[in-house]
Amino acid sequence: MRSNFVFQEIWVGLRRNLTMTVALVVVVAISLSLLGTGLLFVKQVNSTRSYWQSKVEISVYLCYSASANPNCHGAVTAAQTQTLEQRLQAMPQVQTVAYVSQAQAWTLYKQAFSNDQSYVSMLKQTDMPPSLEVKLRDPSADYNIVASAVTGAQGVDSVIDEMNILDKFYRLLDGLRNAVVVVALILVVAAVLLVANTIRLSAFNRRRETGIMRLVGASNFYIQLPFLLEGVIAGLLGWVLAALLLVGVKSFLLNNLQQYFNYNVGLSAADLIEVILLAMVIGVLLCGVTSFLTLRRYLRV
Repeated sequence: MRSNFVFQEIWVGLRRNLTMTVALVVVVAISLSLLGTGLLFVKQVNSTRSYWQSKVEISVYLCYSASANPNCHGAVTAAQTQTLEQRLQAMPQVQTVAYVSQAQAWTLYKQAFSNDQSYVSMLKQTDMPPSLEVKLRDPSADYNIVASAVTGAQGVDSVIDEMNILDKFYRLLDGLRNAVVVVALILVVAAVLLVANTIRLSAFNRRRETGIMRLVGASNFYIQLPFLLEGVIAGLLGWVLAALLLVGVKSFLLNNLQQYFNYNVGLSAADLIEVILLAMVIGVLLCGVTSFLTLRRYLRV
């Protein structure tokens, strides 16, 4: 097989259908970048959820001098705190209980908002409630049991289920991810149709050359190879653009989100590389398989 002939045919096909080739590359790039963005969001949500699932599920905030709760009559006493701790630790649903003083809460607050000192300047240490941070064995099943055991008890200001708060955030991210994936799948269908039309047009424009090749006894594979490679090359070019877009999504979108969540739950370079490689496989298969199926119909020998 003469490789220079194959490459010449590929160049002729791409040049003759330049407009459709450019449109195909752009559609493939956008569809792969959106699909990759959805996958990056999946990884971001999963890493964030894994981080928080290893943390506290319930915060039992105790009464303090500045509490607005009418059930609080001054700051919680040491005896009340000890009673609450013992009650929680005795429950089989509770895995661990940790006491966080006002000073510790103030330190954690300052660390969390170290990037925005305006929040820190608005409060002081006495505005921080002490708390009992409770980790449950089964958060979904045990929350109501544990919360009801301490809600309204002496010295308790409020009981917060942190996982419920985070679930709302997860649902928001999941909805955004699903929207991105749906749009990406629509563009993938558009890319498939565009690949089929591009290959069909290329085959029609070169029907005389392929007819001559049939007459001289060229094999099906030899006739179809240039067209297949045209589709694969267009898919690779689209993937290169998609890879650049995905790097931008991680660098300028997902990384910037970390300033609002002061915890190390960002995506690693390995996560980005994994998504980019998966996008390459999808792009090559998308264009290659579509080209092959189109050629089976329009280049039968």
